[in-house]
Amino acid sequence: MSVPLLLTLLAGGSTFIGALLGIIGQKPSNRMLAFALGFAAGIMLLISLMEMLPAALAAEGMSPILGYGMFIIGLVGYFMLDRLLPHEHAHDLMHPPLERKPRNLRRTALLLTLGVSLHNFPEGIATFVTASTNLELGLGIALAVAIHNIPEGLAVAGPVYAASGSKRKALFWAGLSGVAEILGGLLAFLLLGPMISPVLMASVMAAVAGIMVALSIDELMPLAKEIDPQNNPSYGVLCGMAVMGFSLTLLQMGGI
Repeated sequence: MSVPLLLTLLAGGSTFIGALLGIIGQKPSNRMLAFALGFAAGIMLLISLMEMLPAALAAEGMSPILGYGMFIIGLVGYFMLDRLLPHEHAHDLMHPPLERKPRNLRRTALLLTLGVSLHNFPEGIATFVTASTNLELGLGIALAVAIHNIPEGLAVAGPVYAASGSKRKALFWAGLSGVAEILGGLLAFLLLGPMISPVLMASVMAAVAGIMVALSIDELMPLAKEIDPQNNPSYGVLCGMAVMGFSLTLLQMGGI
């Protein structure tokens, strides 16, 4: 196994650390679930608007029209997907009728996993390609990616565990988001390494940023408020942003 691929595997695998943190202890309350959903929204918003979109727009050969166009495509794509999925009330997420519980859980878990996975997939490609070009730089990127994959795993596993009470399901859905990053690295290793252009990577990142912003604003934040109307979901959002901001600061301090 090549060193760049190993670094990608380790970075993606750190998602399981966050997933384990999300399932420790008893089933969370409505308040904790709302906080976890806000936390997830904060993570996705900061990654999208402070990391992915600026990096996409700054890529060599990328025009602002194409960059923002792909961002809008991501937004529209999310809402198209959202229309295809069944909609349930937030109260039913925590106290669903027995026959409807799997459907509620499936939708929420799918949207959370989709948002993080779509971010992780090109991230895995970027980690592998960078490490193949410059091993020292790739090591720094892999470390930073691993650090901020931990709260991403928590952001997926926490709400799923709270909604279902099943640690196995929480680990499964969170694990899928980490596997997406590993698959990105494998794809780069097997097929795309010499073919990936800066414009292609930037276009993918811009579209994924749009998807994650739409998911955070349209799904996670309103759901958090509906589940726990007595508390402000902004606390979770701000905490998620703070955690991701700290990881991005480490990224910058490493000179990456």
